[in-house]
Amino acid sequence: MIDTKPADVLLMAFGGPDSPEAIEPFMANLMGGRPPAHALLAKVKERYRMIGGSSPLLDITRAQAGGLQEELNAGGGNFRVYAAMRYWRPFIGETLEQMAADGVQRAVAVSLSPHYSRVSTGAYAREVENSLSRLGAGLQVAFAPGWYDHPLFIQALAEKLLEALGRFPEERRGDVQVIFSAHSLPLTHIHEGDPYVDQLRATVSALVERLDLSSWHLAYQSKGGGQDEWLGPHVEEVLDGFAGSGRRDVLLAPVGFVADHVETLYDIDVAIRQHAEALGLNFRRAASLNASPTFLKALADVVRQALAAMK
Repeated sequence: MIDTKPADVLLMAFGGPDSPEAIEPFMANLMGGRPPAHALLAKVKERYRMIGGSSPLLDITRAQAGGLQEELNAGGGNFRVYAAMRYWRPFIGETLEQMAADGVQRAVAVSLSPHYSRVSTGAYAREVENSLSRLGAGLQVAFAPGWYDHPLFIQALAEKLLEALGRFPEERRGDVQVIFSAHSLPLTHIHEGDPYVDQLRATVSALVERLDLSSWHLAYQSKGGGQDEWLGPHVEEVLDGFAGSGRRDVLLAPVGFVADHVETLYDIDVAIRQHAEALGLNFRRAASLNASPTFLKALADVVRQALAAMK
């Protein structure tokens, strides 16, 4: 049963440029206020041009927020769900200001990054705490628990994976090589205690068990630049290992993301696909969760758990 005491939801995502003009300031936000180098900016602009000129992330997050609100209120609740971004508009801070202006007194903050890292969920939480300190308003915010192994999240991923497997010829489905991917991170983050890899492995383990998969691999994508060592193996390295091995069919499931954005639409659908096809592989990607009804049920359950724990 939904708690009927007044409460609302802050649904937080990474953010992405919602127009070509937003690309440069978005990148500056990512870089702590420093303007991006000209060559880097040109490269990123070209990637966005190839996926339509901007990121669909805000529109998808708003659709997720609307679907979550419907799911929560289906049982007689009166929730409002606010979508907010860490690195682009609507920013977390300004969204909290709007919530306070709307009279919100209690809220559950939910990260749309399924696996905790300091640069995603950790950054969102710090921004919430800093914003609440600045506001000085009587807004109580509880952070939802991690949901990387929530049964309905696993079910939602499994549904997308099975849909994608169904696009391979039936007689070859048992030999499809499944690659689970997530965003790479600097190894220093992991060495300093980020539970990112452990949580990611728990997600993959639950999926493998649920679907009884035998030919699967965990790999990382979209690593940044600089001199840092990053989590591996990278997806391209796993694909290289298939070349000449007789393994032809490959399905990539981006379990580290819950919505389409540049890392799925360009990094996978353009760059990784080109790499796979150059090796002679038959490459497909499982669809992102986006506004999957099963995924929204998972988020609704997470909100209810957090609300039940609020004093």
